[in-house]
Amino acid sequence: MKKILFSFILLLPIALLAQNKAKLTSKEKKAQRNEKIKRLIAQEEEGALIFYKQSAFGLKLNTDGFSMSLEKGKYKTLTTTNHWWVEIGERKDPKQIRITGAAVQIGYGAIVNTFSYGKMNNFFYLKGGVGKQKMIGSKASKNGITVSALYGAGISIGMLKPYYLETYNDRNVLTDIKYSAATDSIFLNPNYITGASGIFKGLNEMTYVPGLNARAALRFDYGHYNDVLSAIQIGVNAEYYTRKMPIMVYGIDRQLFIQAYVAIEFGKRK
Repeated sequence: MKKILFSFILLLPIALLAQNKAKLTSKEKKAQRNEKIKRLIAQEEEGALIFYKQSAFGLKLNTDGFSMSLEKGKYKTLTTTNHWWVEIGERKDPKQIRITGAAVQIGYGAIVNTFSYGKMNNFFYLKGGVGKQKMIGSKASKNGITVSALYGAGISIGMLKPYYLETYNDRNVLTDIKYSAATDSIFLNPNYITGASGIFKGLNEMTYVPGLNARAALRFDYGHYNDVLSAIQIGVNAEYYTRKMPIMVYGIDRQLFIQAYVAIEFGKRK
């Protein structure tokens, strides 16, 4: 016991010294960071570029669906950045609703699933584009907010995947069907439908439709002088496809899609 107490007394000053050193190191890091930001502000005021590249990953909520995006940018001047982006997501019809299907008996229990009534296709898309980012306002502080205008255009690929439903056929056997004139009476009758089929059902029947896209947005970038990029983007998308894109059986098939969006972005600057 005496040996343990002696060791504790001997090691206590060393631990306290290490802790003080760690605190000092943290203070030094903070001071160095503040000094770096002051230096960047001074360089910017002199007209020099303080960053050369940026990259950002975004999660986007559209008025007709959701998507994920990746953006890359190269600074040309203090206020102008050339950038390109890619985005993948799904568009939904505003009339699309989910309802509960008929119960499937399993032993003494039952399973109940949901499905989108009257939906005939999943509408996925992959698009990319090039454009510019123009800074229109900035607060010169370490946590300053930069407001930029973004605009650009590019190409899109619309992907229509048949929407399959799990239904009971006339022999009371579960089977997967998609919409057609032959399946109309079952496909639109909730009494026969148990739920949506698996997400991978119909992938081998995907139809690809080319198109064009354009966007305009405002971007609110927090921490203008930080290496870590954190921003909110609010804007409008427009897409035009070479043929109509049917989503619902009794919906309006359109070629032009316009939607507003808000996105949360995070990434790096170099």
